[in-house]
Amino acid sequence: MLPADARLTSSSDFARATKSGIRVTTEHFVGYLYISPVTNNATAKCGLIINKTVGGSVKRHRLARKVRHAIAPHHHTLPNGSLFVIRALKQNEDKNVEPEISTLINKLVERAKKIEAR
Repeated sequence: MLPADARLTSSSDFARATKSGIRVTTEHFVGYLYISPVTNNATAKCGLIINKTVGGSVKRHRLARKVRHAIAPHHHTLPNGSLFVIRALKQNEDKNVEPEISTLINKLVERAKKIEAR
């Protein structure tokens, strides 16, 4: 699980990440990474957006738990002070999401490094 200081809870932070961040799409998820222009040593904050189109309450909460557990080992790879949001798209089956989340995070971090290098 993610520590309390690594959770994204503010609606303004969600809006900042989704509107101004880098976006990467996979088959079942859309990932957003916003890197703050102010350099700080705060840990990256992570948040989830899981709409009702995914399914009922039980299915949404099951998916949220799986996504949180998939994010936890990769949390340290995110840049300090960044905001990371995952939006779940409609899913047809109940499957292992870890490989897709891992790929999504790696693509976002690579794209952020390319933008920083410019």
